[in-house]
Amino acid sequence: MSRGRAGCAAQKVYALKLLTFFRTVQRMELDLTFFLLAVPAVVIAGISKGGFGSGAAFVAAPILAIQYEPQFALGFLLPLLMVMDCTALRPYWGKWDWPNAKTLIIGAAGGVALAVIFYQMADADMLRILIGAISIAFVIYDMSRKLGLLRVPQLAFRTSLAMFTGVVAGFTSFVSHAGGPPVAMHLLSQGMNKTTYQATSVIVFWVINIFKAVPYAFLGIFTAETLLADLILAPVAVISAMLGVAAHRVVPERLFFAITYTLLMGAGGKLLYDGLT
Repeated sequence: MSRGRAGCAAQKVYALKLLTFFRTVQRMELDLTFFLLAVPAVVIAGISKGGFGSGAAFVAAPILAIQYEPQFALGFLLPLLMVMDCTALRPYWGKWDWPNAKTLIIGAAGGVALAVIFYQMADADMLRILIGAISIAFVIYDMSRKLGLLRVPQLAFRTSLAMFTGVVAGFTSFVSHAGGPPVAMHLLSQGMNKTTYQATSVIVFWVINIFKAVPYAFLGIFTAETLLADLILAPVAVISAMLGVAAHRVVPERLFFAITYTLLMGAGGKLLYDGLT
């Protein structure tokens, strides 16, 4: 077979796979079940992004991935997360720690590039396992820290550590919208106050989500259906982020994270079970 014919054959196989993927997506209805899951997930993510850092904002991904393919959940959520970032950016503008923010962003660019390679090799079950494992690991880590079972020493800013954290955050953010936990661990270990931590998280993930948007589009993670759902729920994302900004001052952090941790443990356990069986 000539190279030209081999190339055409490969293109036909690729086109058939792509057509099969879009047929699968088209069967997925934006019905009552979808909105019953999506609206609470978006609200919790928005409140987290607007007022409590991005540590728990990724709860939306495991909640949706229980019912839908992880790729659909990732593609649907990214534009809404970007809307939340823009909403939360203005109240915290200029209040971030710039050395941390700059270095985390540079590292995240490399992490996103690595994640693009990984994503092209991963199947749906692998993504379920990864999202589920990150969800449970984050809850165990953060509860252990808050209960005093795990003591995290206070550290000064170090470029190398911030760069490494950025790589990890870029990777986990791309494959599960879960870049918040490593960034939270890094920033809070420096004894950063709540507002500086929140502002630094907002600017870092605003840029990381911009990094992710281009490869998401080329990899087919965005679809006409996810974008339609985004248009419908964009007002919910804006209002939720604004609520988070207000809640930053008045809502007890313990109450918010107690609800979020319960959801993360339940959704994470279900995803691990589905991915392994």
